[in-house]
Amino acid sequence: MRGLWLLATIGLAAAEDGLNGWLRYARLPGDIVEQATIPATIVALSANETSPVFTAGQELQKGISSILGKALNVTHEAAEGPSLVVGTADAFNASGVTTEAPELEEDGFWLSIKGDAVEIVGKNERGALYGAFEYLSLLAQANFTEVAYASNPSAPIRWVNQWDNMDGTIERGYAGLSIFFKSNAVVANVTRVAKYARLLSSIRVNALVVNNVNANAAILSDANMAGLARLADAMRPWGVQLGLSLNFASPQTFGGLRTFDPLDQSVIAWWDGITDKLYARVPDLAGFLVKANSEGQPGPLTYGRTLADGANLFARAAKRHGGIVMFRAFVYDYQHLDERNWKDDRANAAVDFFRDLDGEFEDNVVVQVKYGPIDFQVREPVSPLFAHLRSTASAIELQVTQEYLGQQCHLVYLPPLWKTILDFDLRVDGERSVIGSDILTGKRFNKTLSGYAAVVNVGLNSTWLGTHLSMSSLYAYGRLAWDPTASEVAILEDWTRLTFGLDDTVRETITSMSMASWPAYENYTGNLGVQTLTDITGPHYGPNPQSMDNNPWGQWTRADAYGIGMDRTVWNGTGFAGQYPEEVAAEFEDVETTPDELLLWFHHVPYTHVLKNGKTVIQHFYDAHYAGAETAATFPQQWAKLEGLIDQQRFEEMSFRLTYQAGHAIVWRDSINQFYASISGIDDTQGRVNNHPYRIEAESMQLRNYRETGVTPFEVASGLRIVQTRDNRTAAGVTTRPLNYTAGVYDVAVAYYDLWEGRARYELFHNDESLGAWMGDNEDKLGFTLTRGIDGHSATRITFPGVQIEEGDVLRVETTPNGRETAPLDYIAVLPPGVVD
Repeated sequence: MRGLWLLATIGLAAAEDGLNGWLRYARLPGDIVEQATIPATIVALSANETSPVFTAGQELQKGISSILGKALNVTHEAAEGPSLVVGTADAFNASGVTTEAPELEEDGFWLSIKGDAVEIVGKNERGALYGAFEYLSLLAQANFTEVAYASNPSAPIRWVNQWDNMDGTIERGYAGLSIFFKSNAVVANVTRVAKYARLLSSIRVNALVVNNVNANAAILSDANMAGLARLADAMRPWGVQLGLSLNFASPQTFGGLRTFDPLDQSVIAWWDGITDKLYARVPDLAGFLVKANSEGQPGPLTYGRTLADGANLFARAAKRHGGIVMFRAFVYDYQHLDERNWKDDRANAAVDFFRDLDGEFEDNVVVQVKYGPIDFQVREPVSPLFAHLRSTASAIELQVTQEYLGQQCHLVYLPPLWKTILDFDLRVDGERSVIGSDILTGKRFNKTLSGYAAVVNVGLNSTWLGTHLSMSSLYAYGRLAWDPTASEVAILEDWTRLTFGLDDTVRETITSMSMASWPAYENYTGNLGVQTLTDITGPHYGPNPQSMDNNPWGQWTRADAYGIGMDRTVWNGTGFAGQYPEEVAAEFEDVETTPDELLLWFHHVPYTHVLKNGKTVIQHFYDAHYAGAETAATFPQQWAKLEGLIDQQRFEEMSFRLTYQAGHAIVWRDSINQFYASISGIDDTQGRVNNHPYRIEAESMQLRNYRETGVTPFEVASGLRIVQTRDNRTAAGVTTRPLNYTAGVYDVAVAYYDLWEGRARYELFHNDESLGAWMGDNEDKLGFTLTRGIDGHSATRITFPGVQIEEGDVLRVETTPNGRETAPLDYIAVLPPGVVD
């Protein structure tokens, strides 16, 4: 078989499966090892096996052995002679070991490398472990430079959220089942949990919320509390604290009370008792995460109470134990918003709900704010709520799991997106108020509690996130939470060296692809600030632009025959622009000063509106979608250069996914362009949209046991029509008419739909020669949210390169339907080499 997807079915050589992530500690070449000067002994200034300092000693021993091939002993008392000493500042002082470490902040560390003497000093035990990982990272990248520096976190809160359900599924998870829960209970085997905590510790994440924000109150049973204690025990040696999502209505649904009113004394007493029981089981519980009055979740508004009343209920219970409450600002009306009302706007919700509550929260409440006003879109402006919480602690919520950004089936390196937010200056009161370096550090409003949370959603898949390259975003999240001014390129290069080795071609290729990936994805999905244009009422994966409108979810584009975009101005629109401080509000209020990349977020304009680059909005749409797909088409080609430079298993697994992405990017490009060409009635000036000279539409072929149908949404079919078998049992086929192509070598692509609950079989013939057979089994290989429909989620392509075609040849596809999969076919494309269909 010559199909590029053969990569998914070849027997894979024993290699690396991704379980170690960036902590592979690969052996360096002998000539490089010879340059390293390593102390003879490791001194970990704690013999307590649950201590992160003890763990640091073990990790240093393991890492140095693996990277350099040198076996070092670990002791726990200082001795004469050069050694690698790791411990807290207090432990250094108590042991009599002198150090030049300056005063450190909580979780900070000092690293000094001078010849064969290494000092790793932590402000606390967690900081000491962070310093050990820092040292090992330098060694793994063959950096043997003598250094002496302190490193302190930008913010105290550096959390990860998991949306794991107790039945073992994961909401918006794309890497298999939960590592925490199974069959409505906490898992007994916590090996994977400890491995995850190790990865998180190495990027300086200090707490992990293990269950879904849409919480199940059964997590509070005695048996599950005992299970939570097991999870905490597995994570504690790595300095990662357990956090817990709570369901607001638990006193009623689980506790048997008649109410969950946050001001009711019986409710207060119930939560106090539950909190005491939790802390008895997990004394270092980091705290709670609460989603209230959002998307059907219960909350204080049910009883006419404020969101501050609700947050403070948990805060007072947790404060006695030193815990904090992360209270999500993701509160909006998803049932009654009316697009016909020009003033309605979901984006206004966070500020409207929280602005007047500033200062009413307990001091251990942290309002957790999504980076943008809507919901993890491919581009959004920064949430203006950060400018309004002057007296209330706040944290930003990022998303590592790619809910709206390709669900780990598309390469999208996320830090360049995050940096548009972290580097944004809100100019509060006309003063510098940069999100990352001023707001989230707490400096701008003199806060001691602030920071970061990221929705990650790892699963049992050995790659953790479903694909090897997606792990770069998790690594970068930890690095940016520690230092939001760090370069996303430098972080990526570090991750690449740690994950794939030191080869320059590998580093340069992965860096090039990754840095191009988010702009490409934005281009072939939704640009100019219009949002991602995915199916928001369904899986959030494939294209479906009309799903954005005509419903109360509020992710509207207000596209019609004449124009597109949300008018969020004060003078004429929803007023959202006015939620920003004066300087920023003025910029976004004026269509001329609004950056083009956010134009349709803030303004409703005609399709013929001219952008700053001289193009009309509609022509930019067409061009950007073609450019994005063309970039994605280069990813498999770039990756191919790495064969032999990295292990074969990871090479083949990523090659399969990048090839899939290149095909699905074309699905996105054609669907969006076809939709907006249809409603605007404006042609592409370059004549590309709805004009595919290399395609042979399936409905135009000779059909055997096939029938022609439409699809929903209409734009996800080339030419608006497809063919599918007449039933789900009978073999069928399609045959082209004799080809009228100049003799030569071509790539042949087959566009089809791969549905859930069916594994149809396909075979492509050139005349009577089989070019290859395949099965519709993406559900076994890719982790995106599955659908049963013939739509933009199931649309895909397979390509057979290098086919010698003569004039008059014919192509034929033989199929066997299976289950719900009626072997749907869209077209065959016969492409000259290098042409992106």
